[in-house]
Amino acid sequence: CVNVIIKDSQQQHGLRHGDYQRYRGYCSRRLRRLRKTLGFKCGNRHKFTGKKVTVEMLSDNRYLLLVLMEAERAWSYAMQLKQEANTEPRKRFHLLSRLRKAAKHGERLEKLCESPRVDAKTKLEAQAYTSYLSGMVRFELQEWKAATEAFNKCKTIYEKLASAFTEELAVLYHQRVEEISPNIRYCAYNIGDQNAMNELMQMRLSAGGGGGMMAEKLEALITQTRAKQAATMSEVEWRGRTVPVKIDKARIFLLGLGDNEAAIAQAANEETKERLYETLLAECRDTIQAVREELKTEAKQRERSDEASGKVSNLQFLHSYLTYIKLWTVVKRNESMAHMLQAKLKEPQTDENKRGPRPQDLIRLYDIILQSLAELSTLQGLEEDHTFQKEVALKMLVYKAYRCFFIAQSYVLVKKWSEALVLYERVLKYAKEVQSKAKSLNNSLKDLPDVQELITEVNAEKYSLQAAAILEDAPEAPSQQKVKDNTPLCERLDNFHLDPTLVGKQPNLVQFPPDFQPIPCKPLFFDLALNHVAFPPLDDKVEQKGKGGLTGYIKGIFGFGS
Repeated sequence: CVNVIIKDSQQQHGLRHGDYQRYRGYCSRRLRRLRKTLGFKCGNRHKFTGKKVTVEMLSDNRYLLLVLMEAERAWSYAMQLKQEANTEPRKRFHLLSRLRKAAKHGERLEKLCESPRVDAKTKLEAQAYTSYLSGMVRFELQEWKAATEAFNKCKTIYEKLASAFTEELAVLYHQRVEEISPNIRYCAYNIGDQNAMNELMQMRLSAGGGGGMMAEKLEALITQTRAKQAATMSEVEWRGRTVPVKIDKARIFLLGLGDNEAAIAQAANEETKERLYETLLAECRDTIQAVREELKTEAKQRERSDEASGKVSNLQFLHSYLTYIKLWTVVKRNESMAHMLQAKLKEPQTDENKRGPRPQDLIRLYDIILQSLAELSTLQGLEEDHTFQKEVALKMLVYKAYRCFFIAQSYVLVKKWSEALVLYERVLKYAKEVQSKAKSLNNSLKDLPDVQELITEVNAEKYSLQAAAILEDAPEAPSQQKVKDNTPLCERLDNFHLDPTLVGKQPNLVQFPPDFQPIPCKPLFFDLALNHVAFPPLDDKVEQKGKGGLTGYIKGIFGFGS
């Protein structure tokens, strides 16, 4: 099965991570092993002699695999050069040469599969594979109509194969169709179909939170499409000032900004939304870096001409606009993450071993939001824009109120009622200040969280907090009084006391080890009369020894006395 062999080889040898160079090296090594095993050597180490696989050799199906690996090696080299051509445009010529060679090997494979020794399924897969390689050549040559025809032929074959075989194989065929579809949409856009761009955006949304080759291909095609549209864009208006946009990267980014925001709003789940936010922020950072490089050049030119730096230049104002987009995107992303954590915080905890979200996590998110808003107020060119400064100050008040609310929640968890109550009062103060200032600024709260909901929630929390504090301080009834001594249950069976330890892991039921108790023991007898008995003298019965002294002792030793 051609498709299974290709897919397994690609997934196991680099293409799961987009490493075409590694896959190309694998194809070269496998070709060498196949030629050595089959004895199909092309000359010797000194001279190359080309050989072609013929129909007569197809008694061994490894000859077909030989041609397939040659096509895969050329294709992977072309894709590697395509990645490198972003920074080295001259490599595009080599890329086209490798793609043509891959297509040529694909045509050889298709002709060999016309043999009666090859089954119908392999013939169809070879035709689809050849159509795909041919379509890639036409795609890189920007022959959109011919590329569309080739890709459509490939797509039709794979769809027919998917409907004819088992579900396991059908999954592989459908994956191939999904990989080809973005190229078909892009070709349709270049031919003149204006709906193709919207279809590409929808395909990016349906790709989910995962990355990989599919997501990279979609991002590359969308960027190419925007690059064509950006040629007509020359200026942008923000805060009442029109700024010319001469940097291509900035044009492409600003042109796709609306599409990215719409895609984020339509995201099916939080994972997809998070991925789209990260993509938008990465594009924004790259664009800001490109504008910053131009600003350095502009600053050097001003130093040479000794121009006075009075009014903020158009380039500097464009930099401020892009920085505003980046910081506001950070705010919206963290707000989205905060909403997700709040929903999880309200859910009951099922697994005790797993750490759930805590109010401290939300405090950190709102700290980042407030830091981003503080940076917004210092943007160059907007120091005298009082309306902008008031809007930023109002937004900071809103997020301060939410941050203060979750700080109070963290105090509630540790039963610090008085501190939490003071913080709730501070939240109400911020919220009422927001409502009073929002009247003078129209539409300033449309993109912000609802402050009225926060006020309602704080009032409810205050009442429950006051009740908890009163219950904790109130004296308990005698029947409900908790046991504070260590009296075991077996010693107080006649009296009822509320003892929470009885239903815990170490209930106080009996005293262990038990205390010592006195018991009767065997008596001990002591002979006390012996101390008062007077024994008779025994001097006459004891033999008296002679008293010789020291002289007699010495004589006895040396034998003088014997």
